[in-house]
Amino acid sequence: MKAKTLLLSVAITIAITACATTTSPTGRTQVVGAVSEAQLAELGAKAFNEAKAKTPQSRDTRQTAYVRCVVTSIVRELPTDWQRIGWDVALFEDKEANAFALPGGKVGVYTGIFKVARNQDQLAGVIAHEIGHVVSHHHNERITRQMGASGVLQILSGLAGSRYGEGIGNVVGQGGSIIAQTGLLLPGSRVQESEADVVGQQLMAKAGYDPEGAVVLWQNMAAAGGSRAPEWLSTHPDPASRLRELQQRADGLRPTMLAARNAGKTPRCQ
Repeated sequence: MKAKTLLLSVAITIAITACATTTSPTGRTQVVGAVSEAQLAELGAKAFNEAKAKTPQSRDTRQTAYVRCVVTSIVRELPTDWQRIGWDVALFEDKEANAFALPGGKVGVYTGIFKVARNQDQLAGVIAHEIGHVVSHHHNERITRQMGASGVLQILSGLAGSRYGEGIGNVVGQGGSIIAQTGLLLPGSRVQESEADVVGQQLMAKAGYDPEGAVVLWQNMAAAGGSRAPEWLSTHPDPASRLRELQQRADGLRPTMLAARNAGKTPRCQ
């Protein structure tokens, strides 16, 4: 017990001293640094592998290639350092209309997304949004915000287990999945979701996708939920105001899309 208490104290001290403020892509002040970018990438890889172990991947080669095409075209618009991390893509056989992106360049898309993302512009809307979370350091911000005795202990348990073996990991913490430990696949806060909307629409327009696709995507999402929106949308901004903002940005980003297409960036993913 003394060893665990000492390790926890050291973990908290390291985490607190490592925290720092930075500026998000939209100019918002963020507090990050409870874990390093290298550790985040490691956590992202473990969570991605865990998701692949639990959920079967689609055998539809056409759909898989389609998703990879959209991801690749959006990643090309990221700063060079983000492009170099080596993005990995998986299409999961799951009815849920959802997708996610993780630190370290991991993108997961569920086949249920095709019910609401009915063309490449709409698919780009959701994928760019999820990549927007990664490049805006939202996972780092979330872990840092949740940083407390149990949070740091759980995170270090996953890291220790991956580096030094399961026995060491169990000494640091009491098991559980990396996804559960870090909340990497949980929805972001409303502020983060709004920011991912902004960054995502900018990315898709720069890649030559019609930013209006993001508007239609969320209209389809809302319609698919019927009278009751999907539970995972509960942390997202108010649907009506979100659609207004998406539409306003789409109108403003049309010149960006046209410039991209004039430069030869005309996506042909489907």
